[in-house]
Amino acid sequence: MKKLLIFAFTACCAGLYAQSDPVIMTVNGKDITRSEFEYSYNKNNSDGVIDKKTVEEYVPLFIDFKLKVAAAEDARYDTVTVIQKDLRSYKEQMVVPTIIDKDFIEREARETYDNTAARFEGEDLLNASHILVRMSPNATADEQTKAKTRIDSIYTALQGGADFAELARKCSEDPGSAQKGGALGQFGKGMMIPDFEKAAYALKKGETSAPFKSTVGWHIVKLEDRHPFESYEFHHESIIKFLEQRGINEASANYHIDSIAKARKVERDVVIDELFEDLKAKDEETRFLSQEYYDGTMMYEICKNQIWDVAAKDEAGMLQFYNKNKKNYQWDEPRFKGIVISAKEQSIIDNAPKLLKKTKDDTQWGKMMVEAYNNDSTRNVRIEHGIYKKGDSPNVDKLEFGLPTELKPFRDFPFVGTYGRVLKKPESYKDVIGQLTVDYQSAVEKEWVAELRKKYTFKVNEDVLKTVNKH
Repeated sequence: MKKLLIFAFTACCAGLYAQSDPVIMTVNGKDITRSEFEYSYNKNNSDGVIDKKTVEEYVPLFIDFKLKVAAAEDARYDTVTVIQKDLRSYKEQMVVPTIIDKDFIEREARETYDNTAARFEGEDLLNASHILVRMSPNATADEQTKAKTRIDSIYTALQGGADFAELARKCSEDPGSAQKGGALGQFGKGMMIPDFEKAAYALKKGETSAPFKSTVGWHIVKLEDRHPFESYEFHHESIIKFLEQRGINEASANYHIDSIAKARKVERDVVIDELFEDLKAKDEETRFLSQEYYDGTMMYEICKNQIWDVAAKDEAGMLQFYNKNKKNYQWDEPRFKGIVISAKEQSIIDNAPKLLKKTKDDTQWGKMMVEAYNNDSTRNVRIEHGIYKKGDSPNVDKLEFGLPTELKPFRDFPFVGTYGRVLKKPESYKDVIGQLTVDYQSAVEKEWVAELRKKYTFKVNEDVLKTVNKH
């Protein structure tokens, strides 16, 4: 009876959840809930999105996206090593920030405190200010005399009642502390050079030392305060902040995951998978993000490998597409097709036509100039190759289009010239290859999607669709 009651309660809850999040569509046998669709729709049509879609307009785009994912799964892209590695990395990135092993962090904090305390060897912490007159260890006798005279005069002024901080600002040659009135802040044993440390530890609070020499020059030190190294509890908060800045939370999470894997004698990935599934079950945002990442990865890989890359290399298909749609690639104004030459000598510009007229293949012009004037140790010429409209280059604007602009040579290349021709329309599809490639890829992808729509089944629940963002 007890088992029957539990089953009935579970079934009831499942039924209530199904009613609150109904299936909005089914693509290739997979149900998609209204909440998943709403998440995708709202994210891609939020404030700031230029080309916003209505729900009805977004549905076919969403279906096409899911069809591409279905095709990728049929092609077993999810078994590709690189993709599996990418998906595992994503899971870990989602899981690790949610885990904090407080015991691990506390052990690290205590160890940090103990190591610091041991370094100070039970000595007090000091807070001091100083005035420095620099002197090199190899200083001449004259330099030594000048440095000693200067520090003695400063000390005399102090004994006469001069303000230490004011003198430090005016006279100290330690720029880091001088602007702070000589203040060095708090330090402990082993943190200063030996001569300085010995003199500072010999002082009582409020005392000022006589001038003494170290490896960097002459000092006068004033001890502002001294006290024993405080307890662990006193430093606990600052130690934790220090460790957090150095990634202790991530380290604790990795330790926690590795400990579970070791105790259960399973691979780390098994633990990550379980924690990730648990996180998805508890957090709707994580569930949607993970689905989006998985779908996006699968869609990108199949489109790149089977559509975009293939289309970009299909010169015959691209030429055919260009000839069929040539009117879409006409220019509204002339273009300059050629090279812009930046040179160290005017003679290089002057001799370029004689060299380059040997071939009509403009793709070779840059190479010919570089081979003629540059070598491993000397660079006399710099070449830019392209198709330019007005406004693309001030150098082309002036030299080819006759516009009243100023030449803008590169540094170290003061002389500028051009070689090529001004065209009223493209000579071949290669003159518009950038936009043509994008358009051809889109056309091939569109045909592929049309085939997917014939291959796979999909159905939209119109009644549920009407309730998107209205429940």
